[in-house]
Amino acid sequence: IIHQTYELWFKQILHEIDATIKWLDEGRAFRVNHALRAIVGIEKVLVTQIHILESMAQIGFLEFRDKLNPASGFQSMQFRELEFVSGQKDPTILEQFKSDEYAYAKLERRMNDPTLADAFWGLLGREGFPVGTKEERVQAIVDILTMPERHGNLFLMQDLLIEHDENIALWRYHHVLMVERMLGMKPGTGGSAGVGYLMTTLTKKFFPELWEARTHLKSEPPAVAGG
Repeated sequence: IIHQTYELWFKQILHEIDATIKWLDEGRAFRVNHALRAIVGIEKVLVTQIHILESMAQIGFLEFRDKLNPASGFQSMQFRELEFVSGQKDPTILEQFKSDEYAYAKLERRMNDPTLADAFWGLLGREGFPVGTKEERVQAIVDILTMPERHGNLFLMQDLLIEHDENIALWRYHHVLMVERMLGMKPGTGGSAGVGYLMTTLTKKFFPELWEARTHLKSEPPAVAGG
């Protein structure tokens, strides 16, 4: 049931992300931020649900896991769609679904379609920010973070996007710990390398420029008395 619940939530997140991309392209910042709030809210539920699996006895979890083969959370087509549409496209992941014609076609389309990241940077470009290089994108975010009052909608938007990034990272992290707690270093479902493989996913980010911008942010100098 939990596995089915994950799939339902992944489906809803994908629906919201597709709508968000459309509204970004149309410059409808309020609708974008409203949808992003829904996305991060659902993702918090996903993280919480992992702890339900941790309440199972290990032997019971093994029986549950065997029924999931060949798919777990990380082998879920919809989870991979979520990664692709958010901006993290990996051709090697696409190849893993080659034996499933339906899943391969869905992921191939996601591989070729514009992403949430593309749409966000496109909006910033239309708002007058240079975004052609990574350095320019980082600086655009620094500018928004430095003057939130001037860029209210964009400030909230980038904050919700980094929360989306953070929530998926937390889901991965809790998933890794749950799997190790239940299975130790056994191979994972779907032929994956288990915990060893899952550990390699923890540093992945959809919006690396948003994270890097925090490093370059400087506090405002204090006002000079009488100046």
